[in-house]
Amino acid sequence: MNFEIILHAGLATGTILLFAAIGEIFAERAGVLNLGVEGMMLFGAMAGFSTSLATGNAWVGLLVAMIAGGVLSLAHGLVTIHFQADQVVSGLSLTFLGTGLALVLGEGLTGQNPPLIPFVTIPLLSDIPFIGPAFFTDHNVLVYVGYLFAPMAAYYIYKTRPGMHLRAVGEKPSAADTLGINVYGLRYFYTFVGGMLAGLAGATITLAVSPGWYSSQTTSGQGWIAVGLVIFAQWNPLQAAFGGYLFGFLRRFILDLQGPATLLGFANPLYVNSNYGFFLQMMPFVLTIIALVWGSRTAMRKRLGAPAALGVPYIRGERGL
Repeated sequence: MNFEIILHAGLATGTILLFAAIGEIFAERAGVLNLGVEGMMLFGAMAGFSTSLATGNAWVGLLVAMIAGGVLSLAHGLVTIHFQADQVVSGLSLTFLGTGLALVLGEGLTGQNPPLIPFVTIPLLSDIPFIGPAFFTDHNVLVYVGYLFAPMAAYYIYKTRPGMHLRAVGEKPSAADTLGINVYGLRYFYTFVGGMLAGLAGATITLAVSPGWYSSQTTSGQGWIAVGLVIFAQWNPLQAAFGGYLFGFLRRFILDLQGPATLLGFANPLYVNSNYGFFLQMMPFVLTIIALVWGSRTAMRKRLGAPAALGVPYIRGERGL
């Protein structure tokens, strides 16, 4: 078992979760809980794959995937922001809608080979022992974008005036409204941003991490893992990046653990009895469920630092949030 290879693969897989989780952080920081990440990811994966195939340009496919995810998220925004519907129900419905659209519109895409996002090795940095081959050698461009995106997102949220407005809308929308901040407009905007990043995450799968592979199982539940990561990360982009890479590492490690040899080269009993394989593969999802249940309690959410107005529709003129 080569940890350098596992880390290399984990960084690529973790980039998918990084984009999706940070997108959800932006939406939730604005007070909008969107559980439709899985549906938006699958819809974005389909849109990016089919557009890259049709245009012969993976970058155009990536852009269309982001727009597709963003437009789909606006359905959730309309239902929850304008009509003040239950955000949990609406988010779950969005997952079904995105999945259904992807299945119908993606009919016949399986087995096709569209242009892909290029793989790049960073000169000099790739020569650093251990770190270079794992972090800076033969990665798709989006992995390097992820390295920069997480700290930029954290800086935006905590160190800029627009980031302060974002946090105000999610914490105390009535006070933000009093100060002249457009609560409804910002909630729509960040819901759209979250959808765009979910679409980007989906296209990252089909155009970079699992090149040329599209099916109804493309996302494999990674949207739900991203939602769980938001709680794990305490709504912090840097912690979300760490969690995403950690989950990516664990998923690859679990696959390698089912091989014929362990780290020390001894025979692996899990390889002999493959009945244990399903148990190992479900562990990331079990951890996600635990995180969601643990973070769903009101007291725990406050302790973890969840936005005070998360999931609460804002109605101008009402007292409270």
